[in-house]
Amino acid sequence: MNLSQKIESYLFYSGEPVSLKKLASVFEVSVSEIEMGVAELKAALHDRGIVLIENDGEVLLATHPEMSDIIHAIKKQELSDPLSKAALETLTLILYKNGATKPEIDFIRGVNSGFMLRNLLIRGLVEKVPNNDDKRVAKYRATFDTLRFLGISGITELPNYAAFVSELQKREEAEAPVEENVFNS
Repeated sequence: MNLSQKIESYLFYSGEPVSLKKLASVFEVSVSEIEMGVAELKAALHDRGIVLIENDGEVLLATHPEMSDIIHAIKKQELSDPLSKAALETLTLILYKNGATKPEIDFIRGVNSGFMLRNLLIRGLVEKVPNNDDKRVAKYRATFDTLRFLGISGITELPNYAAFVSELQKREEAEAPVEENVFNS
């Protein structure tokens, strides 16, 4: 797999803007090599349904602008539909953990939660906030509107909060992931 393909995979997985410096760090190459890989990826995506957007040293995969009407209709439908079981599961994890990163949520759920997080963000149920433990990864937390809608003044008022948090901590300790850089394989 060449560098532009690795960049494409990483951007698809992350689902959010990623700095060129971050990509260089992930793939253990220079920023200039990343710039060449990004240029190659951009050329490869020409006349495709996905485009590469560059802004101020960050890159992002996005849908082609000609799809905006269809994407807008899909978003409108998503907002009018009730939350799916997966979205509710994701929101529950964020609530009971009092904020969680995407990797934490993915690990607990066992699947990529990017779509669920985007859905919750669009609906205003969660928000991205800085992560004091790791500046490289954002944290998601419930908005005040979500707490107000649930009729609680804080997460400790959630049903069975102490028991759930205790069980979640036990599970995380028992199944702690091994850190490895899968993109350099």
